[in-house]
Amino acid sequence: MRVITQHAFGGPEVLTIVDAPEPRPHPAEVLVRVKAIGLNPLEARLRAGEFSLIGRPPFVLGWDISGVVEESPQTWRFRPGDEVFGMPLFPRAASAYAEIVSAPALHLARKPASLSHVEAAALPVVGLTAWQGLVDLGGVSEGDRVLVHGGGGGVGHVAIQIAKALGAYVIATAGGSKREFVEGLGADEVIDYTAVDFAGAVRDIDLVLDTIGGDTVERSLGVLRPGGHLVTAVAEEDAELVAAYETAGMRFSGIAVDPDPVALRGLVGLVEEGRLHVHVQETFPFERVADAHRLLDGGHLQGKLVLTV
Repeated sequence: MRVITQHAFGGPEVLTIVDAPEPRPHPAEVLVRVKAIGLNPLEARLRAGEFSLIGRPPFVLGWDISGVVEESPQTWRFRPGDEVFGMPLFPRAASAYAEIVSAPALHLARKPASLSHVEAAALPVVGLTAWQGLVDLGGVSEGDRVLVHGGGGGVGHVAIQIAKALGAYVIATAGGSKREFVEGLGADEVIDYTAVDFAGAVRDIDLVLDTIGGDTVERSLGVLRPGGHLVTAVAEEDAELVAAYETAGMRFSGIAVDPDPVALRGLVGLVEEGRLHVHVQETFPFERVADAHRLLDGGHLQGKLVLTV
């Protein structure tokens, strides 16, 4: 079996394909023959050594997978030949940059027939992050006004569609080149952050979903209605920000995505209803993982990048 290993912190060139023994499934786990792997900015940060989530090199990156069950020895949930996708084990290492992955059955769902393996692999991390931020933590409901920062990115473009499916009025920030793309996702308003300061253009927001971080989090305080809520997927909850929001009568939450079978099935439901589509900007063969990471490092992606195996 081939895997892509990280040998030392540094640039994409340190990602190397090596041979490794095939994993063996633990109880309630299945072996998945991987067809596609979704890439996420978090993996570029781990590769560069910005923080230690799964230890120091050597390690194998990756969480988003779509593929075919090869073995399912101790679970009734799947059988060999079933097409599945998911985000196993996060934040523990799933070692998903590989031809075969061992994953808990509860961390996977059956792949919707309408999605290719490439599209399915692009969905779990961003989809679960958006779902948990909007539904589980944010409690978005019919008629709420939702502001999504970074509406053209991985989490953002899925969040717009989920918020619209929940009945919200959705405003999104995005660069001017992504306006048409974001409007096509169903956003009611699009603010070009390169030309307009959102803080002066938006008011009475019930929930802000932040995928940008930095001073965007602080400046979002002024756009919320009394009792409004900011959920950030990238900025950690620090005491000063929490205090500032609470003093102003607002809520501030940071979210770190979890494997979640209920939310994963919720995403499948929206896909099957035709209310959720995942956009893949570019695919790369397994052997070109370094090229994919160079593009990932550049940021400003439209949707997701995917490796094919």
